[in-house]
Amino acid sequence: MSSTLNIRRLHWLAILAPVGFLGVLEYARYALQPILGSWQGWLLMDAVVLMGALFFYGAVFSVLGQVQSKLERKNRELVALRNAGLDLVSDLSLESVLDKVVEQARNLIGTRYGALSLIDGDGKIQNFVVSGIDGDERGKIGEPPTGKGLLGVVLREGQRLRLDSIGSDARSAGFPEHHPSMRSLLAVPVICRGPFRGNLYLSEKTDSTSFSEDDEETLVRFASQAAIAIDNAHLHRKVRQLAMAEERLRIAHEMHDGQAQVLAYVNAKAQAVQEFLKNGRYDEANTQLDQLAKAAREVLADVREGILGLRSASGAEKGLADVLRRHVEQWQDQSGISVELGIDGEPKLGSDVELQLIRIVQEALSNVRKHSGARQVRLALKGWNGGVHIAVEDDGIGFNPDTLGRSQMPRFGLATMRERCEAIGARLRVESQREVGTRLEVEYPGEHERR
Repeated sequence: MSSTLNIRRLHWLAILAPVGFLGVLEYARYALQPILGSWQGWLLMDAVVLMGALFFYGAVFSVLGQVQSKLERKNRELVALRNAGLDLVSDLSLESVLDKVVEQARNLIGTRYGALSLIDGDGKIQNFVVSGIDGDERGKIGEPPTGKGLLGVVLREGQRLRLDSIGSDARSAGFPEHHPSMRSLLAVPVICRGPFRGNLYLSEKTDSTSFSEDDEETLVRFASQAAIAIDNAHLHRKVRQLAMAEERLRIAHEMHDGQAQVLAYVNAKAQAVQEFLKNGRYDEANTQLDQLAKAAREVLADVREGILGLRSASGAEKGLADVLRRHVEQWQDQSGISVELGIDGEPKLGSDVELQLIRIVQEALSNVRKHSGARQVRLALKGWNGGVHIAVEDDGIGFNPDTLGRSQMPRFGLATMRERCEAIGARLRVESQREVGTRLEVEYPGEHERR
């Protein structure tokens, strides 16, 4: 608005100044007519012309300087908005995005305090994030606000609010005990498309000035970017939750099918033991009982491994590297097989890709436990921008993938892993040598290379 006024002033100045100057010049020539013929008269006229020109150019450049200063300030603001927006959309964790929104808003406007509230469809505050108040201060303040006073006005009405003095507003309900002193307030709505709507609050500029109209407009623009980032993070969380639910269901089905086969096997063995005992064939009965005990141990290990897989799928939101670290640590304890884990880089992958890769590693380790007879496993993960390479190598008995029958478990495990790789566009390679061991490699090139 002020830039428009300055441009208008410049337009009028460009018109009126020459007219006024010509008028002054004509008056001076009329007043100085008696002495114009002398050198003193001409010198005086030159002085009037020079002063008029200096005044005109000074006024023009003053307006131009104000416009340039305004444009430079706007440019810095736009760059800051762009950088803040890029930082927000690069993060997909809802909690992290909410923290960044408040922190970026404070830095953008230059305030001591900031807060963000998210309200659900019933008008209840689901998240209240603050910045500028440390943990000890926050603990002394007590419970987060419930929507009373000025915060409640902004929550209910969803309108902008700019105040120089919070205490002088009749709608203010004061502050709780131990709350920092706050005089000014700038609040704008954060209009999300998801199940939330929010409000962004700032208080106390660091330079002790009042919030301006420009501050308000800047915060409104930033709130639009924040809403997009919050929607993206919320959608990403929903996608993760759905993917994890599907994976838990898939694992449960695999556990059910595997246990059904074992129970059928146990039933057949139990019937055989009964027949051998009836006929006095005790050695054969003992052999069958040993096989039953082995089957019981295997199904117990399978159940534990399945439960571990369910837990790992539930924790996939922490990222592939962290989940693998935790899974390997627990798998070592359960299997008794040592694992050497190496992680180079923390890849940022989609939730569906991470879940499939986690399950591939789990399946590979399960095959190692069941079939390899290995004493040592090496698991290596190397991540880069959007891609990852995983290698699982054991020192077991090895096998020939091309000669395995369809009923043999390693073949089924490899088929399952290949299906998972195909689902996400990854490549699977298996190398195995009898009495040497097996190496399995999975390479996910990244979304941009798949297109």
